[in-house]
Amino acid sequence: MNCSVAQCLEVVGEWWSLLIVRDAFLGVTRFDDFQSRLGISRNILNQRLTHLVETGILKRVPYEDHPPRSEYRLTDKGRDLWQVVTAMRQWGDRWAAPAGPPLKMRHNSCGHLVQAVSVCSHCGERLDLHSVTAVPGPGAREGDFDRTRLASSPR
Repeated sequence: MNCSVAQCLEVVGEWWSLLIVRDAFLGVTRFDDFQSRLGISRNILNQRLTHLVETGILKRVPYEDHPPRSEYRLTDKGRDLWQVVTAMRQWGDRWAAPAGPPLKMRHNSCGHLVQAVSVCSHCGERLDLHSVTAVPGPGAREGDFDRTRLASSPR
């Protein structure tokens, strides 16, 4: 499918994979720690970690020779998922956490608790569904935008 959302989901769309990435953002690096925190079976965890390494989200970093053991660290590609995970966390805080958010984020520079917001990279104005319009990009193919609002918009 010629869709960046679909391609992202192909890599991290599976339930456990995204929770592993979430825990990696929280500083978890070792197999046993992922397994303990997530309550995931060892064989499923091994499969998901292998997939995340193969797709470049995590890298294995040896930390012990005898027996051989590795930690899992986020790559640049993996760290770029921070905004994705943060958006999902904030949505969950608003719509699926009746007792309130289980986790809050503090900005290191000013010390305040914060919410991440999307803003225009040019003017700084806040972005939402109604403040943007989708336009074909260089990777668009004929028919990609059939049956969308874009299909009836002037190009």
